[in-house]
Amino acid sequence: MKKILLAIAFIFSAFAAWAQEKITDELKALSDNGKYDEIVSRYTSNTSAYPAKALCYIGQAYYMKEDNENCLKYMDMAIAKDSKIAEAYYLKGMTYSYMGKFEAAIPLLQTAIGLQPAEADNYSGLGDAYYNLKQQDQALAAYQKATSLDHCPDRPYVMIAQIYTDKEEYAKAIEAYYTAKSKISKESASYLSVLYNLGTMEYLHGDADHAATVLTELILTAPDDYPSYARLIQVFNRQKKYEQAQLYKEKLYAAHKDGKLPGNMQDRFCIDQFKWKDYSVMVFERYENENKGRIYYKHIFYVLDKQEQTALSVQSEFSPISVELKGPKYLLCASKGNSHLNPGIGLKEDTKYENLKALAIKLFEKYLE
Repeated sequence: MKKILLAIAFIFSAFAAWAQEKITDELKALSDNGKYDEIVSRYTSNTSAYPAKALCYIGQAYYMKEDNENCLKYMDMAIAKDSKIAEAYYLKGMTYSYMGKFEAAIPLLQTAIGLQPAEADNYSGLGDAYYNLKQQDQALAAYQKATSLDHCPDRPYVMIAQIYTDKEEYAKAIEAYYTAKSKISKESASYLSVLYNLGTMEYLHGDADHAATVLTELILTAPDDYPSYARLIQVFNRQKKYEQAQLYKEKLYAAHKDGKLPGNMQDRFCIDQFKWKDYSVMVFERYENENKGRIYYKHIFYVLDKQEQTALSVQSEFSPISVELKGPKYLLCASKGNSHLNPGIGLKEDTKYENLKALAIKLFEKYLE
C-alpha cells in the first residue's frame, strides 16, 4: 500500500513539474514574440502554482507594457519562490531605474550580477543607474565590464563614448565611437546613431576628412537621414569644398520641396560652425527664396558668448526695395540687442559662402570690438 501511495505521489509530482515547465515554455514563446497583452490576459488569473521563471515572464510583460506596479509585484513573487533567480532582480532593478529610483535599483542590479556575473545586460543596467546619478566613473566601469562579456548589447558601447564626451575627453570619445562602430551590427538602429555622433565628434574635435568619410557612409546607408546632410555640408564648408557642400544643399532643397524634412529642418539648416575669438558661431541657411514683397533672412550668423547667449547676429536680408531699384538682392545687416544695424553692404544672389563669411566676420569685428 505504501508503495502504491508513493507511486501516486511521484506521478502527481511529475505531472506538476511537467505542468510548470509547460506554462514556462508557453510564456517564453509568447515573450519571445512580443505578445505581452496575451500573457497578461491569459496567464494572470491563477498564478499561485507558477514557478519563479514563469512569474518573471509575466512581470516582464508588465515591464514592457510600462505597468510598473504589476511588474514589481510579480518580481517579488518570483524572488519569494526562488531567491536565486537573477532575472527577477534585474527586472526589478530596471523597473526602479525606469521610475527614476536609481539608488534603489543599484543593489538589485548588483545582486543580479552576483547571481549571473557573465550576463552583460546586468552591467549595462547598473551603468545606466550610476550614469543617471551622475556617478560617471562607476558607470564607466560597469559599461566597460559589459563590453568585455559575450552578447553585450549596443548601449554600453555608446554610453562609454557619451561619458567621455561629457568629460570633454574628446580623443577618448572618438576612439570609443570607433570601437562602437566596429562592434555594433550595421543592421542595428544604434549603428546609424553611432555614425552620426562619430561624424559630429570628428567634425567638432577631430579630423574633418574622417568626419566626411563617416557621414558619407551614414548617408549611403540611410539616404533619408537629412540631419546628416546638414552636418556633411558643415564639414565641406570647413574644408572649403564649397561645390560639394552645394550638391548636398540642393538635396535638402529638393527634400524641403517634397515635404520630407523633420520639423526642426523645415525652415532652415545649419551650414557651418566655427570659433571666432572667445565666441562660437553657428550659421544657418533658410529655404525661402521668393520675392513676396517683404524682407526675409536668407543666411544668419549667430555669434554666441560663453553663456551661449546671442551677442550679435549677422544676416543677409532680402530687400524688395533694392531689387525693385535694380540693386543687389540681399543686404548684409546685423542685430545687436534691440538694434538693427545696416552698414550698407549689398550681396548678389550668387555670392560665394567664403566671401559671405569673410564679410560677416568684418561685422563681428565692427560691432563686438
